[in-house]
Amino acid sequence: MTVSDDVEPIVSGEEYQEYLRYEQYPSYYDARTGWYAWYDANKTPTGIMYLDYLLQGGLRRGEIYLVAGEAGQGKTIFALQFLKTGAEMDEPGLYITIDEPSDDVKRGVRDALGWDFSQFESQNRLVFVDLRTHFKVYAKDEKVMADPRDIARIITEYVRRHNIKRLVIDPIAPLIITSHSDILWIREYMRELVFQLKKMKDITALLTSEIPSGENKISRFGVEEYLASGVIKLELDEYKGRVFRVMFIRKMRWTPVKPIKLVFDIYYGYGIQVISPLENYLVSIDNELRQ
Repeated sequence: MTVSDDVEPIVSGEEYQEYLRYEQYPSYYDARTGWYAWYDANKTPTGIMYLDYLLQGGLRRGEIYLVAGEAGQGKTIFALQFLKTGAEMDEPGLYITIDEPSDDVKRGVRDALGWDFSQFESQNRLVFVDLRTHFKVYAKDEKVMADPRDIARIITEYVRRHNIKRLVIDPIAPLIITSHSDILWIREYMRELVFQLKKMKDITALLTSEIPSGENKISRFGVEEYLASGVIKLELDEYKGRVFRVMFIRKMRWTPVKPIKLVFDIYYGYGIQVISPLENYLVSIDNELRQ
């Protein structure tokens, strides 16, 4: 993957001037686009420039957000970019991995994007935890479930020990019995877990959820989106033979942003970068085909 040099900025004119009125964060400069993202003490920037612009500085501090999508759509990269941005801003982050060893995650992102988190780890600005190792007894019997309060207690211990400001649970599904058919049970379990996480006040959390391939859903169990303050869905789309990645901002509570679809890609060294709003991108395809 390489960074395209011909991607035009998608903010201009009066809109761009309004954007620059906010306090600029010096280390948050994107040389490719020439944009600055503003810094707001009540927001946690994701590190995805245009997304932070739309969200007026990033995600609301102290809230819980859901990033959903089928396998391979970029959920883990989104989450790690969120934590990396925080580490660069001296906001320590905690990455809870459920179904994949953390060493595999770090090795994968290093090979794919060139991101080496070892320095952040040595400075306690990034902490990786394999949570399933705390629940080996539950792995032996899929009919037994860990109490969400126990999970929150373990997470809280890491949060306090490392002064964590950003939290990622990637993914959330393995903490719930996938064979459990009682949707009300799952809803109450998720509600209790979210409630316990929100008690940590200043912690901004991202939960990732894998959507089964081919299903027209927003999350794995169909209840996570109701409990999160915001929902972003990552998906593939196709138009006139072109296949591209789409980020759907479906819900953002307490943030004046309309639901919108953005075309994005993943670039070595940069991670996720927005290319254009979907409607503009489709027009550009039409123009290119006419030429």
